[in-house]
Amino acid sequence: MKEIGLEIINKIYEYGYVAYIVGGMVRDMLVNIESKDVDITTNATPMELKNIFPDALITSENYGSVTLFYKNERFDITTFRKDLDYIDNRHPSSVIYVNDLKTDLERRDFTVNAICLDKDGQIVDLVGGRADIDKRIINTIIDADISFSRDALRILRAIRFSSLLDFTLSDDVIKAIEKNKHLLKNISYDRKKMELDKIFASNKAREGISLIKKYGLQEYLNLDNIDRVRDYSDMIGIWAMINPTEYNFTVSEKDLIKKVNLVYEMDNLNREVLYKYGLYVNVLAGVNKGIAKKEILKKYDELPIKTRDDIKITPKEICKLLNRKPSSFIGEIYQKLEKDILNKNLNNDVNEIKKEILKNENKE
Repeated sequence: MKEIGLEIINKIYEYGYVAYIVGGMVRDMLVNIESKDVDITTNATPMELKNIFPDALITSENYGSVTLFYKNERFDITTFRKDLDYIDNRHPSSVIYVNDLKTDLERRDFTVNAICLDKDGQIVDLVGGRADIDKRIINTIIDADISFSRDALRILRAIRFSSLLDFTLSDDVIKAIEKNKHLLKNISYDRKKMELDKIFASNKAREGISLIKKYGLQEYLNLDNIDRVRDYSDMIGIWAMINPTEYNFTVSEKDLIKKVNLVYEMDNLNREVLYKYGLYVNVLAGVNKGIAKKEILKKYDELPIKTRDDIKITPKEICKLLNRKPSSFIGEIYQKLEKDILNKNLNNDVNEIKKEILKNENKE
């Protein structure tokens, strides 16, 4: 990705403009993390970029953003710009294009995210990001209080980068978080969820949640049940324990969160509960209650059947056995077979199953 990014930059140079790789990829390269996220900044305007790359998509001309698919990879390219007055503690009211890299970098969040690579792959650091990486510290580029009051989402981003990179927050950043954390209430839940998802899905979720609680952000993020979280290994498991009502989730996320909370009130070592709701949901609920994962896995592995398909008789065979046409009676038979096999009152053997079906049929 870096090599392809440099290829794009050099092509921009051929047309008389300047360009740099900036942000996450450079930061990750310096801390030895693999990154596929390549952002490019340039003094070329969106229309000028369109002349260079006819297939480029102008995603926001007002904000100088272009998306380019190049050699089967996606690149986001932005024009050097200066943000004007901020509104809603998140967005600038408007931007103006500039011809100066330093001005463009000063509108960004943290020094570690504003290091650049030039067309030759050499580091360009105008804001002290390299020094902060060496010191393993998160610093804003401009005054932290001003930075967070302009864009309060940066508070969550500070927590994310601190936890993921194992960097400390500077004293100025900590003071600004304390002063401006109430502004998180003004940020949309969709944007907050995007940042929280990245924290919860990482292998540093425990550290991220610890920082959220340390600085009292849960009140302004509506994460009232965050103390309920005991397992930090799964994003859905964390959201299920917090179970907020204000955030928007996908249909599948809602379904899983609902099931985890449902089985949280059940015995996650019970055969029927394990069978009905599956291993994943029971592990998420059980581990958060303090049940060892290996204990749940052991009980699940001991199940004689994991799904209805494991039962060694087909609906067609049941109909033939009873000389009946398919109808709702098949589901009723399977429900009884599931219970009997799970509770080990019946072996999952086709001949024994047939005898049991005939025996129950004769009772009726």
